[in-house]
Amino acid sequence: MTRTMSVTTFDLVAMKSRGEKIVAITAYDALFASLVDAAGVDLILVGDSLASVLCGEETTLSATLEQMTYHGRIVVRGTSRAFVVVDMPFLSYQVSVTEAVRNAGNVLKQTGAGAVKLEGGFEVVDAVRAMVRAGIPVMGHLGFTPQAVHALGGHRIQGKDDEAASRLVEDAAALEEAGVFSIVLELMPTPVARRVTGAVSVPTVGIGAGPDCDGQVLVLHDMLGLNEGFSPRFLKTYAELGAAVRDAVGRYAGEVREGSYPAVEHGYER
Repeated sequence: MTRTMSVTTFDLVAMKSRGEKIVAITAYDALFASLVDAAGVDLILVGDSLASVLCGEETTLSATLEQMTYHGRIVVRGTSRAFVVVDMPFLSYQVSVTEAVRNAGNVLKQTGAGAVKLEGGFEVVDAVRAMVRAGIPVMGHLGFTPQAVHALGGHRIQGKDDEAASRLVEDAAALEEAGVFSIVLELMPTPVARRVTGAVSVPTVGIGAGPDCDGQVLVLHDMLGLNEGFSPRFLKTYAELGAAVRDAVGRYAGEVREGSYPAVEHGYER
């Protein structure tokens, strides 16, 4: 599968140097991908958050390589401008560098996406370096890393003390040296995210990391008000589609039950 994208890794890096904010959002299917692409987002992340958002799981840990490849492929089908990044799921890159490169390469081959994303700092540097050497663009992810939710003791803000903040800066520098083109910063104090962003030449994309990152990303279903049970402080909802869906389906159900739908104009003549 081949695909020419309007936005490239070089464009994203150049946006940082020009002070232009990067707009990123998640998508998991062709329809939503086409809608957010038409709205002008720069980057679409096919997140392993699909395990929670689409499958109802408590964490992202159950996401499989097959799931990520399938959803990555259909998102690419719906996209014409935005740069598409696919999350590498838990245990697809941690076991060995060789396996990490093979899995990431297959994701790109089978989806047509532009890059993969890995969680972690120093512990994934060897995998990142090997992927980049193989021609696989890589996005990093620091701060709260959902695949390590149990090791981190839950959904906790990271980098709250000086030592932890300095470690995040060091991790970011190590990822940049290994060749990442961008780094997601999740759930960290605004001053820490500002410090990390200033320490690297590649763009940072924040979620719950304040306004000083080079871009922002939100989960589409969250910002549309579809995931009504999820309301962290960092989230701003731009629509209330959960209520709209309930209303629309309720009206449909009422019309079917009372016999007013389908009406004559909805039928076909011989």
